[in-house]
Amino acid sequence: MLKFQHVIRNQFLQQTSQQMQCVPPGDQQCTQTSRKREKKMGYLLSQMVNFLWSNTVKKLKFKVPLPCLDSRCGIKVGHQTLSPWQTGQPRPSLGGFEAALASCTLSKRGTGIYESYHLSFQSYEAYQADKYHKDKNPSGYINLSTSENKLCLDLITARLTQSDMNFLDEAQLQYSDWKGQPFLREELASFLTHYCKAPTPLDPENVVVLNGCSSVFASLAMVLCDPGDALLIPTPCYNGFVFSSYLYSKIELIPVHLESQVPRSNLDSFQLTVDKLKLALTQAKKKAKKVKGLVLINPQNPLGDVYTQSSLQEYLVFAKTHKLHVIMDEIYMLSVFEPSVTFHSVLSIKDLPDPNMTHMIWGTSKDFGMSGFRFGVLYTHNKEVASAMKAFGYHHGVSGITQYKLCRLLQDKEWISKVYLPKNHSRLQKAYSYITKILKDLKIPFYNGGSGLFVWINLKAYLSPCTFDQEQILHQRFRDKKLLLSSGKSYMCIEPGWFRLVFAETHLHLQVVQTPVSGRLGSAEDRSFLFCDQESGHRLLPCVPARSPGGRLLRYHGSPVRRIPRVKTQGPKCSVFLSRNPRHLLPAQAQPPLRTWRVVMVMACKESASENQTRSSPNSME
Repeated sequence: MLKFQHVIRNQFLQQTSQQMQCVPPGDQQCTQTSRKREKKMGYLLSQMVNFLWSNTVKKLKFKVPLPCLDSRCGIKVGHQTLSPWQTGQPRPSLGGFEAALASCTLSKRGTGIYESYHLSFQSYEAYQADKYHKDKNPSGYINLSTSENKLCLDLITARLTQSDMNFLDEAQLQYSDWKGQPFLREELASFLTHYCKAPTPLDPENVVVLNGCSSVFASLAMVLCDPGDALLIPTPCYNGFVFSSYLYSKIELIPVHLESQVPRSNLDSFQLTVDKLKLALTQAKKKAKKVKGLVLINPQNPLGDVYTQSSLQEYLVFAKTHKLHVIMDEIYMLSVFEPSVTFHSVLSIKDLPDPNMTHMIWGTSKDFGMSGFRFGVLYTHNKEVASAMKAFGYHHGVSGITQYKLCRLLQDKEWISKVYLPKNHSRLQKAYSYITKILKDLKIPFYNGGSGLFVWINLKAYLSPCTFDQEQILHQRFRDKKLLLSSGKSYMCIEPGWFRLVFAETHLHLQVVQTPVSGRLGSAEDRSFLFCDQESGHRLLPCVPARSPGGRLLRYHGSPVRRIPRVKTQGPKCSVFLSRNPRHLLPAQAQPPLRTWRVVMVMACKESASENQTRSSPNSME
């Protein structure tokens, strides 16, 4: 690359010098010399593009022919001009040119952070720039990927706007204790003692407050581990831990893989056992990994499982035996909506196997739907850990006004226990029942242990073959339709085909989006399915061929249109979406009135890459 730069610079200087010397406009020899140098410059530039392209392809691990130079100095691949990535292929997230541009100005560490961030949050950034709104932006992204509880925003908003929240004094406007304001830490100790059912009152000096649970986790990992150390974590697991552990602490997360089905075993789906922990630890040690701790999420994300008290005790004994720290993420502890499921906090255990090596994380983002408040808390019995964590409050502290409002909210245990939690659990249960009924009707397998804001759905039937590449293709198709789900690979799931779908939405956002017909359509086969809007009774139904009033099959852009069966509503009687099946192509004469049809969101489809490359030419709906 440096050689190319020097050669091009020299050629440029020679070209400039030649042009300055060849002042007479009619000098033919000078003109020919200039053309030769221009041609050589063009050749060198094309070689540089070839070099950059080859590195891009190598980095992305795609088998794509390298660019070549044709007689017109155009950059092509083989005999075809470079075109956008086919939708039948996994799309490059970041790399090549973009990463090279970043590396020109950033350090190696900065480039790594840049790449890690954009690979982790590119879908979220797209959503933030183009959010769906029924009236203002009906063609925007619908985000069922980010775990936020939007079912009780009315209750939280009403409580946070009451008069007792409006107090402001000078102390709130000044720097506070880096561990958190003493009045908030005292209230948090009382709150956790009550709702975690701690056997004895918790100590406020063991409480550390930072701006979010991810900040707590990243800071705690730095305190407990050195760069290159490792933590065991059962997978699938919360994907934010991967980014958080890389950003600051530079530690490795070693997956303890959980399977949906275990041959010749009586184990439940995705069940964690001590034997699996031992196996993962043994394999890590064989690779000379220095394992310093075990990360447990309870209730589990994305599975919604809740550990039994006996299982939790077994995991803690295992950690003590192998001298491992235990980081317990209990951010969903108040979001257990299934009455038959009982949550047991690690703080409820009277005789912890190793109190000084046990650390608990909680926050209000999920249980109270207050992710925008940016608040997380660590409770640790280890005074040295609490003291070291205090330093991170310098960079990750919570504003005094926010701390005051949180204190007032957590003090109101009567409102929390008698008003908020019952309604929150009821709404979560209804939303869960609604979405799982749809999944059952469609024969889509799913998994949830009765807690959390999401359901773990199995779309393996829509992958052919069932690989992570095909999972990425399906994930990209969802995004192309402006629907965001979380893919299983991002949660380090060992099996392709799993997705996390957040159901804690006020309107579920799985409804007809009033857009132009082409805005939300996509090709599909008979097993495709779709969400109908609220006017259709929140029903999710299989689709059937759509026909005109005269009985003719309909098509759009040369492809047949399919609809849900008729439903009794006050609005349109059916919804349509694009399908491709040559057997149903019709004469061009059939033209039903478009106003009688409405576009729907395609929830999933099964389509091969070869089909995608043979699109019909656009036509009007027929």
